[in-house]
Amino acid sequence: MKKKILAFILMAVMVLPVLTGCGTRDDAGANAETGTKKETKVVLNEVAHSLFYAPMYVAIEEGYFKEQGIDLELVTGFGADKTMTALLSGEADIGFMGPETTVYTSNEGAEDLIVNFAQLTQRAGNFLVAREADDDFDWQKLKGKDVLGGRDGGMPEMVFEYILKKNGIDPVADLNIDKSIDFGSTAAAFSGGQGDYSVEFEPGATALEKEGAGYVVASLGVDSGYVPYTAFSSKDSYMKEHPDVIRGFAAALKKGMEYVYDHSAEETAAVIEPQFPDTDKDTMAKIIKRYADQDTWKRDLVFEEDAYRLLLDILDEAGQLSERPEYSRLVTTEYVTEPEAAD
Repeated sequence: MKKKILAFILMAVMVLPVLTGCGTRDDAGANAETGTKKETKVVLNEVAHSLFYAPMYVAIEEGYFKEQGIDLELVTGFGADKTMTALLSGEADIGFMGPETTVYTSNEGAEDLIVNFAQLTQRAGNFLVAREADDDFDWQKLKGKDVLGGRDGGMPEMVFEYILKKNGIDPVADLNIDKSIDFGSTAAAFSGGQGDYSVEFEPGATALEKEGAGYVVASLGVDSGYVPYTAFSSKDSYMKEHPDVIRGFAAALKKGMEYVYDHSAEETAAVIEPQFPDTDKDTMAKIIKRYADQDTWKRDLVFEEDAYRLLLDILDEAGQLSERPEYSRLVTTEYVTEPEAAD
């Protein structure tokens, strides 16, 4: 499955017009004579649009990116493969997705490496939903059951299988995991009667609870422990050409992160409400609190080497790893250890 995903990415890159990255969008310093600083257009492609990424949306809505001279355009890729394709083709300057995709791309021989420079989430953001409330849930109860899962090679599915193995459960022999349903459609499928359990992101999990169609019985984020679930990345060449943009981007993220830690879930929900017009503020606050309570976000944004090694171990256990690229090859921390505003 991983090879199919990578083949799709590489094919898409070949047939899409290759843009020149921010070189065509960079207006910074254009008015040097007047001393007026123009904003730099930066396209950010996110893997999904979810309250799981609340600190990023706070940074957008509070104007922290604009403070750094960044005119941010947010595009939702709806899948790590699509986000990576946008990054490789030059349609996006920065990608936000599971860092496993950067490992796949490196192992396929990419010349211009996609390098991770900031980690946003340090726990899985999905939950196991059952058809009945179960205060005494144990993972052994999944044996012999039908579960709606995620695609092969993606972090949601790999972390789910990692948890199963930690609990002595064989993901192939002991239960049936349906990996065929498109991301974002599992909640509707579960509500429609498919599966005994479903692995759901928010707001899908809460939506199922509200309609009485399902009940959260376990948090994959809690049971998996700390994992580098999502990170920001960019082409190595782009970061070398635009270090101030990456540093300013990291500074804005850090400010958004501090806001979430220093304010209530209700206050955060009020700030990012424009990002989720179809979700009421009470539901948003409940979801944000659920994520905050399980220590979801990486406050310092540093993608640490121990976390990277754990990522490789998870990929290896899932049968998705052909080589183990060096940490220094795919991760840099220089932009987040002391993020400062661009000059």
